[in-house]
Amino acid sequence: MAKHQSFFIFFITFVVIFLVETYESKMVEENLAAQGWINARATFYGDNNGGGTMQGACGYGDLFKQGYGLETAALSTALFNKGSTCGACFQIMCVNGPNNACHSGQVITVTATNLCPPDSKKTSQSWCNPPQQHFDLTMPMFTKIAEYKAGVVPVVYRRVTCQKKGGLKFDIKGNSNLIIVLVFNVGGVGDVVNVKIKGSKTGWVPMKRNWGQNWQTPVQLGGQSLSFQVQTSDGKLVQSDNVAPANWQFGQTFEAKNNF
Repeated sequence: MAKHQSFFIFFITFVVIFLVETYESKMVEENLAAQGWINARATFYGDNNGGGTMQGACGYGDLFKQGYGLETAALSTALFNKGSTCGACFQIMCVNGPNNACHSGQVITVTATNLCPPDSKKTSQSWCNPPQQHFDLTMPMFTKIAEYKAGVVPVVYRRVTCQKKGGLKFDIKGNSNLIIVLVFNVGGVGDVVNVKIKGSKTGWVPMKRNWGQNWQTPVQLGGQSLSFQVQTSDGKLVQSDNVAPANWQFGQTFEAKNNF
């Protein structure tokens, strides 16, 4: 009889603990949701020095040179939005990870610089397939919020303002028949949705997204100083006049005096 009573007490205790933990977890999730946090998952790619994370689908190239460093993420298809989310900034926090995988309370801020490609051959554990919301972080960023051995963890995220030093930057590439401009170091909401360019002898010329945050125009603007209008997804617009002098060359990068 005593054995049955002990088992019953153990069972009741287990159920109570389970219900309390479930309730607390639910309350935490509801509180985070009220603060604007959204559920997602996170993994990591590359090595501890950022190898394998440079370049990428946003077109930023050398992320150290461009000022993004290791504080970056590749986004799943649902978040990447065909490249229009490039440059956006996110806060990410690991929550409810299995076996104490999360570093509780640790929050990181990253900039979207790449696409985590979907895998049409997989239906399970392909975290970047639509409609899943997923962040593939650099290893140093992942290990700030979770244990390395976890591999994949549940997280919450929210969009935040991008804090960038200095002005907007414009990397001019292409050739005389097709000017391509990489727009980077964008503050505010970070993601650029519209760019116009103006030569000292022309009016404002709309540019078309080439890929990521590379924008193009076939208009020949050699020998003219260049100005830019950059608009972000929140509708704000910054005009930077005479950013590049008339003797600008392909392969040069110019910094404006203003930012969002």
